[in-house]
Amino acid sequence: MLGRSDDMARRFELDRPRLRAVAYRILGSLGEADDALQEAWLRADRADTSEVANPSGWLTTVVARVCLNLLRTRDTRREESLDDGSRTQPAVTGGGADPAEEVQLADEVGIALLIVLDTLGPAERLAFVLHDMFDVPFDDIAAMLDKTPAATRQLASRARRRVRGVPAPDPDLPRRRRAVDAYLAATRGGDFDALVALLHPDVVLHADAAVVPTPEPVTVGGAEPVARGAMASMGRARAAAVVLVDGRVGMAMAEHGRLRVVLRFDFATDGRITGIDVIAEPDRLNELDITGIS
Repeated sequence: MLGRSDDMARRFELDRPRLRAVAYRILGSLGEADDALQEAWLRADRADTSEVANPSGWLTTVVARVCLNLLRTRDTRREESLDDGSRTQPAVTGGGADPAEEVQLADEVGIALLIVLDTLGPAERLAFVLHDMFDVPFDDIAAMLDKTPAATRQLASRARRRVRGVPAPDPDLPRRRRAVDAYLAATRGGDFDALVALLHPDVVLHADAAVVPTPEPVTVGGAEPVARGAMASMGRARAAAVVLVDGRVGMAMAEHGRLRVVLRFDFATDGRITGIDVIAEPDRLNELDITGIS
């Protein structure tokens, strides 16, 4: 047991890397994770810890509760944004995080995982991250969520199915996934010729007004014009991953762990891309079913 503030401070610093990893995976944003750790320490420093038998587990609980409150606040702001017709996503806090470190962490965790996690409700996300990624018992998570262990286990199970994805019966899925993988690789690498080769000559791209943003939706036709537009999104492509969108192979892009843009693709019989629908408006994003690809 810990009875002194300085003992808890030492334990917090020893556990900081793990606590930060927990917060980052729950929140998907390095800046918000650091904010959560600061708030968690303020709570821990004010608390009576004389009866705490497992300081590391107790600190994990404190961090998780702070993160859960942030997730719920984020969802409330997102709903308010949709209700008032705003096209902008809620502002990201914790902007002082190192962008290079954020990119490195996203690569380590997996951009596709972060994107799918952002589509989960707060309770599902917390249950999945704590149990499946950090081995926190369901009994402990249930107490945080004010649910039964059985209900908490179901939350994690539903989240797990979305993260792993459901095998699709479409026999063209592997070929189409290779095409989208190649599209993403060409965009990231700035390989214009490779990108043009993936596109049908008559390909048409539709982008909603929130993508650029512009006053009206944008339509672009032809392989080379579409490829040039893709080259302009190289920065976004670094934070993108191939996922299933409504059961079809697509691509999603995240910013600070938040889903920002989704691409849906149509294909010709020869496998080339004939249509791209670029979605960024929050109400349209919320209607999409995004899962991982198993």
